[in-house]
Amino acid sequence: MGSLFRSEEMALCQLFLQSEAAYACVSELGELGLVQFRDLNPDVNAFQRKFVNEVRRCDEMERKLRYLEKEIKKDGIPMLDTGESPEAPQPREMIDLEATFEKLENELREVNQNAEALKRNFLELTELKHILRKTQVFFDEQEGGVNQTTESMTRALITDEARTAGASMGPVQLGFVAGVILRERLPAFERMLWRACRGNVFLRQAMIETPLEDPTNGDQVHKSVFIIFFQGDQLKTRVKKICEGFRATLYPCPEAPADRREMAMGVMTRIEDLNTVLGQTQDHRHRVLVAAAKNLKNWFVKVRKIKAIYHTLNLFNLDVTQKCLIAECWVPLLDIETIQLALRRGTERSGSSVPPILNRMQTFENPPTYNRTNKFTKAFQALIDAYGVASYREMNPAPYTIITFPFLFAVMFGDLGHGAIMALFGLWMIRKEKGLAAQKTDNEIWNIFFGGRYIIFLMGVFSMYTGMIYNDIFSKSLNIFGSHWQMSYNKSTVMENKYLQLSPKEDYEGSPYPFGMDPIWQVAGSNKIIFHNAYKMKISIIFGVIHMVFGVVMSWHNHTYFRNRISLIYEFIPQLMFLLLLFFYMVLLMFIKWIKFAATNEKPYSEACAPSILITFIDMVLFNTPKPAPSGCGVYMFWGQHFVQVLFVLLALGCIPIMLFAKPMLIMQARKLANEEVQPIAGASSDAETGGVSNGGPHGGGGPHEEEEEMSEIFIHQSIHTIEYVLGSVSHTASYLRLWALSLAHAQLAEVLWTMVLSIGLKQEGWFGGVILTCVFGFWAILTVGILVLMEGLSAFLHTLRLHWVEFQSKFYKGQGYAFQPFSFDAIIENGSAAVEE
Repeated sequence: MGSLFRSEEMALCQLFLQSEAAYACVSELGELGLVQFRDLNPDVNAFQRKFVNEVRRCDEMERKLRYLEKEIKKDGIPMLDTGESPEAPQPREMIDLEATFEKLENELREVNQNAEALKRNFLELTELKHILRKTQVFFDEQEGGVNQTTESMTRALITDEARTAGASMGPVQLGFVAGVILRERLPAFERMLWRACRGNVFLRQAMIETPLEDPTNGDQVHKSVFIIFFQGDQLKTRVKKICEGFRATLYPCPEAPADRREMAMGVMTRIEDLNTVLGQTQDHRHRVLVAAAKNLKNWFVKVRKIKAIYHTLNLFNLDVTQKCLIAECWVPLLDIETIQLALRRGTERSGSSVPPILNRMQTFENPPTYNRTNKFTKAFQALIDAYGVASYREMNPAPYTIITFPFLFAVMFGDLGHGAIMALFGLWMIRKEKGLAAQKTDNEIWNIFFGGRYIIFLMGVFSMYTGMIYNDIFSKSLNIFGSHWQMSYNKSTVMENKYLQLSPKEDYEGSPYPFGMDPIWQVAGSNKIIFHNAYKMKISIIFGVIHMVFGVVMSWHNHTYFRNRISLIYEFIPQLMFLLLLFFYMVLLMFIKWIKFAATNEKPYSEACAPSILITFIDMVLFNTPKPAPSGCGVYMFWGQHFVQVLFVLLALGCIPIMLFAKPMLIMQARKLANEEVQPIAGASSDAETGGVSNGGPHGGGGPHEEEEEMSEIFIHQSIHTIEYVLGSVSHTASYLRLWALSLAHAQLAEVLWTMVLSIGLKQEGWFGGVILTCVFGFWAILTVGILVLMEGLSAFLHTLRLHWVEFQSKFYKGQGYAFQPFSFDAIIENGSAAVEE
């Protein structure tokens, strides 16, 4: 089979590269993305490897680029992204890149330091300007003759002893300090002044209306101006210490009005000069960042490529001459020639005269699993890999999941209207995928939706199909071909009798509705849910059994590919027989019942004579004799049914001991023969040890050379596997009834929204009814998209995922491999530097 149904055949190769050509060759392999290198120095510390200095230089360049990127984003400058990926620079170009980044970083840091100093100076001058303005009000009051307030304030600030001692010394002069403080610290600042100075200070404050910019971090801060009056040097020292503790900034404020006016004029002149210098500084900074933004993306790509190359070269070994690098790598077998061409290109670029050597090696190790994907199959493969990466060359369920996953989802989600909404959303993402992919975002939910756009589109399309089969669109039906039921009652009888029923023998034309379900069932009464229950329950079991049988058949491909003859005969055949003889037989009974029994038939094949499938199956398993049928009806559906059922149950029960004991006993017998006949030959019993399993497959590669497993463990493992399969066949069949349950729940929710929300607006009349209908329709649309499409869609998606992981894949898929992770520049650039350091 092709690589679509199995992982690629892999080969372990040894690569010999000349030291001067190694960088260019690894660069070409990184562009190709088809080689996974192994670490040949697992015991060597990362700091003791050959190219550790080059990796450190790349780390330093990345740090400088991140600094530039942070500054560019801070200024909101768009970074040019052409979408192109430049080639990895030559080693000699690293010096030029380092010099360029060093120059840019130093220039930008110098500009930032100068700008910060200018902004700090500007802040100080602005605060001083506000101090001079705010305090002028108080001094104007004092000079205008409001002396009574000043005298009372002076008396309040002077103690009795100071007043008595200074009575002969004339008027007392008050000192003051002025400054600014953060507004949120002002209440605590006032309380501390009052307590520390015992009320012997006078504080006046005024808010600065406009916020000020903090030069350190650029945040906007709100501050207030304050002026504190006090008497004496002791209080002055105490006030300054309190101001220092609350990080208040003090500024000189002259007492004379002329000095204050002169200082204010000087401050305004300096502010204007600073504004001019700041503008020039910002312009220069902007020009530097704009020039860097044009090349920043390409610089990141170049540096990460260089770092990835040297990180990969650290995985290589040096030969004894120190002139040749030796590597081991996993490569896809079909791409060896492409890899050799890439190595030749790298050798030519480096100017080396010695060609590289790529030798294929024999190994017993399990190769990595590599499934080729494109943008369509990638999402489906991700669903399978989330359960577990396939073992090497194991059957890949992804191609079949492309059809079965959206189909089983649609069985639960079947609605033409809801499916159309989902399909249109997926189609929009597919049509706009180039533009949406270029808009890289950190929104994880959006990335999940966009990554699964093809799954969403197919789920919507399949849901439209099943919605047409159910004849269900927003809980209503489409009467395209006209109902095949005829009504023989008059209108008054129909309107007055809600228990009226149509007889399929008299009121049905006999020919089925051309496509899907007859629209009359949407207006049916109490028997609508009964009809849908019977229909959807049966198709759920039918689809489930077919799905499980297909999974068991898939295991046949694994057994034949790996030449596991014992498992093929004593596991696959009994498992398939057990499933077919019991559960597929039940499916056949459903079809026999649909074909042979009808309302228009006469006894013994009339509708009244149709036996219950569930009761028939229970009687079959328990070997019960069916209860007597009504008069004129038969007990069985076909001649010889009882004998066939007994035979099928006995054969199914006989498959259980075969599954349980055959394989372990044959392995034990093979080991005994191997020990007796070829005991002197080392490793000759390897096939017997694994029960006839050749893990490497026909490609000649090897599986792991494991130690012989104990027979007790083989018996225990086989017992668990058999019990799990037998009991799982019953539980898994019942598990597919979730298709029926969720389908009914989805249909009922849609009907509830229609009858309890939208129908209210449709019943209104006149212009007011139009307004009501518009509002009600908006509410109904929000609930439809939010609940029925998103929440119900997520529920159906998770149930479908479970049916594939547990009920389907457990029949053949082990998922015990490990993924092929090639050295690829595309993956490294997409994931950032984290992919390199892992």
